[in-house]
Amino acid sequence: MNIINPATGEIIKTLSADSPTAIEQKYQKLKAGQKAWAARPLAERVAIIAKFSELLEAEKAALAAILSSEVGKPLGQAAGEINGARGRIGFFVKNAEKWLASETIHEEPNLKEMISFEPLGVIANISAWNYPYLVGVNVFIPALIAGNAVLYKPSEYASLTGLEIARLLYAAGVPEDVFALVLGAATAGQALLELPLDGYYFTGSYATGRYIAEQVAKKLVPCQLELGGKDPLYVSAHNDNIANVAVNAAEGAFYNNGQSCCAVERIYVHASVYDEFISAFVAETKSYKVGSPTEEGVFIGPLTRAAQVAILENQVQDALDKGAKLELGGKAIEGAGYYFEPTVLSNVNHSMLLMTEESFGPIIGIQKVGEVNEAIALMRDTEYGLTSAIYSNNQEETKTFLAQMNSGTVYSNCCDRVSANLPWTGRGNSGLGSTLSYMGIRAFVQPKAWHIRNV
Repeated sequence: MNIINPATGEIIKTLSADSPTAIEQKYQKLKAGQKAWAARPLAERVAIIAKFSELLEAEKAALAAILSSEVGKPLGQAAGEINGARGRIGFFVKNAEKWLASETIHEEPNLKEMISFEPLGVIANISAWNYPYLVGVNVFIPALIAGNAVLYKPSEYASLTGLEIARLLYAAGVPEDVFALVLGAATAGQALLELPLDGYYFTGSYATGRYIAEQVAKKLVPCQLELGGKDPLYVSAHNDNIANVAVNAAEGAFYNNGQSCCAVERIYVHASVYDEFISAFVAETKSYKVGSPTEEGVFIGPLTRAAQVAILENQVQDALDKGAKLELGGKAIEGAGYYFEPTVLSNVNHSMLLMTEESFGPIIGIQKVGEVNEAIALMRDTEYGLTSAIYSNNQEETKTFLAQMNSGTVYSNCCDRVSANLPWTGRGNSGLGSTLSYMGIRAFVQPKAWHIRNV
């Protein structure tokens, strides 16, 4: 298994992928160790996870460099991801006891009705490459705190980071028969699907997520899917500072090179502010420094996967063939690595792949709309339902607008953000289930109803 630096195209390390037999052995080891882990006091498990967070901070610079080397994320953004992961761990450490404690629902003189929450058992966490720390801790941290054992398969594009996560969890005190790393690509993932696990938690593409759901459906165990999006943003006529809106929208579109499931992927702008917005948006995008992720001040590094370059080229050509106007960028950058110019297209419509299929790169289409209902109809014209955003100074317009969005998250005057306090959840092709919030703690336990009557 070759680990390639996307900034150079060079192999930086070669690892051995786990065979199905090795994965089966890891499962048996975790199955044997899980009950002892679940029997430990919750406070002990929480303290171990808190120690893991401390170790992330202590080694942050080295961990960020490793992350940057294998996924192409600029160093500052890599360090920022680790900071964000620690923030989410802090949420789980602070709130786990509250949401895992037994609850008395009803009580009368000779009867008590209670709910307790028990771990699922051994679960699979099949994770993603674009934010390996952030999307990873959304799953394996609350799963471990709740008393589960975890077979953790990082993306093959983030294997080195996966190795570091496992090392630091062990150093923090997580037993090796409670957390096991599975290295590999599709073959390793398939091996996990064939094991009698107690839950499956996947982050990645719709196509793979659907396949996983179909494969494990007969097991009747939890299957949670955090999938992609085609996240829309509307710029209302009711804005006093279009330049500021453009700055925020551009960051939402291009942060992490657009390789975020909640990145802004299509923008709709009211005709009265359309020209002003285009001008400000292009100016802001031009200011982004493109280059090596280790170079200071770089905002746009390489794409993580070489294959994504062709997808973006195809979307650009398709849009131009159908009448789009190229405002900026539009092509791959020659030389080593998988670089693509930050790209802005205007005069777009929903006949174009750019506005209907996930891009997952530094490319955005901006469409002019005449009135609010047109924007609502266009934003709802998708099989995805992850996030939707509006920029408007009119509170009544905003409330009415967001109420009509069929997405798990809605934003008012912000975009492309995630909070541990709120559930991260998708609709349609954006997935099933929730991570984060109290729902993301309860996602890793099963309720038991207690009917207690005195004799």
